[in-house]
Amino acid sequence: MTTTTSGSASRLMLTIGLCFMVALMEGLDLQAAGIAAAGMAHAFALDNMQMGWIFSAGILGLLPGALVGGILADRHGRKRLLIAAVTLFGLFSIATALAGSFPMLLLARLMTGMGLGAALPNLIALTSEAAGPRFRGTAVSLMYCGVPVGAALAAVLGFWGETSAWQTVFWVGGVVPLLLVPMLLRWLPESAVFRAGMQSAPLRTLLAPENASATLLLWLCYFFTLLVVYMLINWLPMLLIGQGFRAGQAAGVMFVLQLGAACGTLLLGALLDKLSPLLMSLLIYCGMLASLLALGCASSFPAMLLSGFVAGLFATGGQSVLYALAPLFYRTEIRATGVGTAVAVGRLGAMSGPLLAGKMLALGAGTVGVMAAAAPGILLAGVAVFWLMNRQRRQSIA
Repeated sequence: MTTTTSGSASRLMLTIGLCFMVALMEGLDLQAAGIAAAGMAHAFALDNMQMGWIFSAGILGLLPGALVGGILADRHGRKRLLIAAVTLFGLFSIATALAGSFPMLLLARLMTGMGLGAALPNLIALTSEAAGPRFRGTAVSLMYCGVPVGAALAAVLGFWGETSAWQTVFWVGGVVPLLLVPMLLRWLPESAVFRAGMQSAPLRTLLAPENASATLLLWLCYFFTLLVVYMLINWLPMLLIGQGFRAGQAAGVMFVLQLGAACGTLLLGALLDKLSPLLMSLLIYCGMLASLLALGCASSFPAMLLSGFVAGLFATGGQSVLYALAPLFYRTEIRATGVGTAVAVGRLGAMSGPLLAGKMLALGAGTVGVMAAAAPGILLAGVAVFWLMNRQRRQSIA
């Protein structure tokens, strides 16, 4: 009995540790284009529209990557698809560093995004299935903490890199994942509940009567939560500069935002199984609303640093809670598909957030108007998360 328990604990810690390292590189690669933007623009003489296409190509690749990666994982195994995804985004991150033209940059960023998108639902499925219902929230949060930490590492590389060395972040984001592949092959356990040859459920099962309400509400809260997260990631530096802060101060706010994200991922994940659904929903989404308001109104640099930290804590921390929730509502044979589809819908929100902010700024709404435009979606997401957590709590008691 003791040996079995010890073996399960070792298997869980090994899974969390290896998935954390992949998540670390995922976070770094997600931020890489933004960190290297000035260097790329200088090296290839790119204008703002062309840089926008490079950013969009990476985000666009995330959507089909998450959807296809989840579906294939339910058919062929989480470990196999994760290794394929890590290899894909590692190779094309290197291809970005070696690209010699604008079309090659676009292709490399699109394929990198597909690899990153395919990795995430498998990281979530592997970690949640290794942990089981009791520790699922904590385990997924520990794993996902790697994403904001990786993004912070990308920011550090950005501080070090000069215009002529923009490729550095892509070399790191490509070589390290490829070095992880042999480790994953050797030591990463396949999900214990996934069985080779297991019959996977078709995609339409997500909208079957027993799944439809949970699926639609997961899509809603993923869409609006990621809308806010990516609006902050993409527009916050320019909004800060527009408010009179220096570029270095804007970079500092983005750095503490990622630190807040790492802290929020751990804190909210630990509270997931301890607070009531109502308190948890209020904490995440009222905190998100308050931090957005503070970002819009803060006038001093210390106040902006604090607001950025709190925004990261609740926005990205709340996102990690969603990743822990989604696996609870699907059977093993449809779990990675369900998570991957929710992540894909969240990526639609990620693409919509920067567009919404751009439209509000074009209308002259200013920073406060941009933050206020996200408020209705945040309220809807908060209600959806409350309903999902309440339903899951009742099911676990029954």
